[in-house]
Amino acid sequence: MSQLHEQTVSLGKKEKKINVFILLFGILVIATLLTYFLPTGEYARIEVNDRTTVDPNSFKSIASTPVGFFDMIKAVHTGMVEAGNIIFFLLIIGGFFGVLRATGTVDVLIATMARKLAKREKLLIPVVTLFFAVGGSLMGMAEETLAYLPLIIPLALALGFDAITGTAIVIVGALSGFTTAIMNPFTVGLAQGIAELPMFSGILFRLILFVIIYLVSVLYIYRYAMKVKKNPSIGIYGNYTKEDAEKLLQSSGKLTARHKFILGAFVINYIVLAFGVIKFQWYITEITSLFLLLTIIIGIIGKLSADQIVNSFINGSASLLGGALIIGVSRAILVVLNEGHIVDPMLHQLSVSIKHIPDYLSVVGMYNFQALIHFVLASGTGHAMLTMPIMVPLADLLGITRQTAVLSFSFADGIGNMIFPTATTLMAGLAIAGISWTKWAKWILPLVFIHYLIGLVAVIIAHFIGYGPF
Repeated sequence: MSQLHEQTVSLGKKEKKINVFILLFGILVIATLLTYFLPTGEYARIEVNDRTTVDPNSFKSIASTPVGFFDMIKAVHTGMVEAGNIIFFLLIIGGFFGVLRATGTVDVLIATMARKLAKREKLLIPVVTLFFAVGGSLMGMAEETLAYLPLIIPLALALGFDAITGTAIVIVGALSGFTTAIMNPFTVGLAQGIAELPMFSGILFRLILFVIIYLVSVLYIYRYAMKVKKNPSIGIYGNYTKEDAEKLLQSSGKLTARHKFILGAFVINYIVLAFGVIKFQWYITEITSLFLLLTIIIGIIGKLSADQIVNSFINGSASLLGGALIIGVSRAILVVLNEGHIVDPMLHQLSVSIKHIPDYLSVVGMYNFQALIHFVLASGTGHAMLTMPIMVPLADLLGITRQTAVLSFSFADGIGNMIFPTATTLMAGLAIAGISWTKWAKWILPLVFIHYLIGLVAVIIAHFIGYGPF
């Protein structure tokens, strides 16, 4: 897996490569220039239950703090440091799959599954997408799903689909769950806590929305996948090739007892991971450590020497180095916006403008505000902590229920993460797949718009039915 930062050539025709680093650096330059022209200001930050949030009544304008050229360059390093947990998680996931592949388990597993699904390939999309959607909606699975991409993408190719299909099954699946967030503790749970709502209240309405979003997403992916199956030349294959997938499909390899022990360790790892996330609120550090431990275990089970384990790990990590750098550069954009003190004025001005429109339109304004601001607040947790303390009293003032305000945030969070280049999980996933952001954006934009419209209708309905309890 190489050339992570570029789009590879699809079958049948040569396409121009667009380097995502150039795209992100262009956005970084624009963000820097904005610090010279946009108003500056800040909210006071306060600690609530060991989390940093804002005092909604504390906004004040401050002197302009434009970001200089060298500070912009320094922001790249700062972005790497701030996103270090995600970067190292990605590198260790790459190392883990390097060792897993060295045992031969991955190729044999994909070949076996492809043969079994050869005449039932249509089941892959709805069944596996549902798995990730449920994980995203109930447990907040996001970064954790990246580990599945090197398995799902080759399987999708072996069944006649492409890398976009495999990536969408994982990424769109998980983020569709994030959008409706039935019981996601990191988004809805946190936002409801800030809004002083009963934890996970309003679940029935979100469950209905989950079913709608899931069905729409599956139909969108399925329709595209069938087009690729009929005409492979229109597919996007990223770091993978159709020929390699066909070789896997024709492989006569069978799962040995050793392969099954390795897969068993993989399954146990995810059971422990799910338990840790739910019971002990594990996050990136614990999850990364778990995969590092699993890497050693499967290397031993696979009878790899110490040198083979280390070399396979290094090669696997190196294959995702481009993706790791992409994450750091995308975070640099947020660093510049924060250092220029132009994010808080955006929050303030947008929230003030909503106050001066009728309540039935203000709920639409609140939804659009959350969707737009997510570009610079791409973390669901960070987004909730910064915006909900402002949105909750604003909702009270406008006669909008707090539950509706939470729903607006939830939809904006999930939808933005599907397309914004500042969303680190998305960019890491595209790096693993070898798909350029521009190609992904072109493909996903219609689905994002459909999700946006569903969310728009949902928040309007929520407003008129008094979605609560309050």
